[in-house]
Amino acid sequence: MTTSKRLADKKIGKFDKNITRRGSVRESSTKKGEKLPVGPLMIGFFVFVVIGSSLFQIIRTATSGGKA
Repeated sequence: MTTSKRLADKKIGKFDKNITRRGSVRESSTKKGEKLPVGPLMIGFFVFVVIGSSLFQIIRTATSGGKA
């Protein structure tokens, strides 16, 4: 057997085994709830930067008399 044929047979065998074991899936392959892709600290930092920069822009515009 060539390497690609052997690899294909291995993948097919794994797929067939998963099909026959439907319903008894390992715990590691299932999702364990909703996880955020970024942490709450990173979200807080992002909100701080966005709100802080907008407040800074408003103050700068107010002190310059509306001229950018």
